[in-house]
Amino acid sequence: MWRYEALLPIDRPEGVSRAAGGTPLVRSPGLDEVAGARVFVKDEGESPTGAYKDRGSAVAVPHTIATGDDVVGTVSYGNMAISTAAHATSLDRECVVFVPADIPAGRLEHIARYEPTVVQVDGDYGELYGDALDLSERLPIDVLVSDAPTRISGYKTALFEICESFAPETPDVIALPASSGGFASGVWLGIRDLERAGLIDESPRLCLVQTAASDPLTRAFEAGATDPTPLSPDETGETIAHSIGNPNPPSGARALAAVRDTDGAVVSVTDDEIRTATRQFAVDGGFCVEPSSATTLAGVSRLADRGEIDADESVVLVPTGTGFKESGAGGTDVSTEKVRRDDLADRLASMLPA
Repeated sequence: MWRYEALLPIDRPEGVSRAAGGTPLVRSPGLDEVAGARVFVKDEGESPTGAYKDRGSAVAVPHTIATGDDVVGTVSYGNMAISTAAHATSLDRECVVFVPADIPAGRLEHIARYEPTVVQVDGDYGELYGDALDLSERLPIDVLVSDAPTRISGYKTALFEICESFAPETPDVIALPASSGGFASGVWLGIRDLERAGLIDESPRLCLVQTAASDPLTRAFEAGATDPTPLSPDETGETIAHSIGNPNPPSGARALAAVRDTDGAVVSVTDDEIRTATRQFAVDGGFCVEPSSATTLAGVSRLADRGEIDADESVVLVPTGTGFKESGAGGTDVSTEKVRRDDLADRLASMLPA
């Protein structure tokens, strides 16, 4: 991503930040029939910590250290916590991660391997966003929340890479999972940078996909609202796409503006659709993606069924995180064959196509 250093707010830093970005864009014809369009996959799971969050951390963490803060923090119990901790420790800085009291042990293990200070907080986890900003004002710590401007500036490099790969054309659609709205804000910022520079004539349509269990952006888009209304606990359900189950997206207004500015759409998909799409990503495309990322395929398929995406259009799906951190989340039934060594050739011959 540092090929775009001139468009970022810091000079190229040291540490794991140098490994961020540069993820592949892969033509994936095996997913065309499912999606109802010509599919390209921008595999952010190949980032240093397995998620697009590394683009934001690569800019935000070194930037906050350069401004004098020795302790970096974040509010997350998933990819952003892992990424922030990794980037901080690679620059020999302390990191504090605020997580909910009931965080699953598996996620805590992924975060803890970078040895940040992990603080489990009782109470309403959604209120921690505001609390974190207050802590940054009162204590010698800079808590980098999901929509920190430096994070968003890092995210725009994904858009630069996509458009550079397509040049001199641009893709028709870019589909992103949507939670806080920060990634959509960054991609939109990148689009506007390229438009101002005269490098693209027509922007891709941004399509955001949410889990139906928590979809304030979809509801606001369908209602014609410019700002999403936070969902109450009674309106929020459980979902396998836990990374995007945000009932009160802090960058929601910007995400909605980005969609409307690019003539895009926002759509929600169910857990059953997400499970199916996770399997299709793997079996038809060869990609292991987390459930939140699989929403992109399910969402584009739904939009194509509604006639909002045509079969000859180019669609970039952006799996924002690897599925290899999500043990058991794919709902895959494991079937094996037990064979004696001396029967192996005969049994294998019966299993293979004639």
